[in-house]
Amino acid sequence: MEELNYFNYYTEIEEYFWRKRGAHVLVSPLDWAIVETWQKAGIPLEAVLKGIDRAFESYQRSRRAQAGRPLKTLVYCVDAVFEAAAEAREASAGAGPETGRRDTSDLFSPTEVGAYFDRNIERLRRAAEKAKESDAALAARFEHTAAQLAERRAGLDTEADLEDLERWLTVLEEKLTAALIAAAPEPMMVEIRRELDRALAPYRRKMTAEQLGQLERQYVQKRLLEKIGLPRLSLFYLT
Repeated sequence: MEELNYFNYYTEIEEYFWRKRGAHVLVSPLDWAIVETWQKAGIPLEAVLKGIDRAFESYQRSRRAQAGRPLKTLVYCVDAVFEAAAEAREASAGAGPETGRRDTSDLFSPTEVGAYFDRNIERLRRAAEKAKESDAALAARFEHTAAQLAERRAGLDTEADLEDLERWLTVLEEKLTAALIAAAPEPMMVEIRRELDRALAPYRRKMTAEQLGQLERQYVQKRLLEKIGLPRLSLFYLT
């Protein structure tokens, strides 16, 4: 398979899943959390697509498929994707370490990345203004994150390594999420957990404790940011 754009991970998986289903469907928050779990686990795109293929082949032999019920969620693909990833690791074990760094200079122009930063800075500042009366400490965290983005944004014209920029954005987002979890009202957290439990109920027995833990963390992070009205900072969301 031709190497695909490093930052197209999410959209490639989403579109591939649509094609396998034969219908354009809305990808749920749970599905996005699953994709993010795969991305953060370092699973290559090729292994994900191979796992999705296998999951669909398996599903076609199930009674649900025979009854005309389509495969609606990526949760069903989790085991097959992790198996494909394990096979990929074994196959490459004797290949030795990669040399050199991936060239990411032509993925996005400084103008595109700058516009993305500007949108996120604006959303963070709006959220800070909204939070000032209810939680001054959280508002200060939003302002500080916006200021950090603005400072880095000033040097984007000379930013040569987008992967390094992505690592920095990941750290920034993790700190922001930690502050949100600490400050989130208990009813909101309970609601998010309830959503997750309902969505995962049919699949829990098919997943390992590690897979469930990773998925729960990603889901809670995604839903918290959505509910507060904060942007995702990762360049994976630029497209």
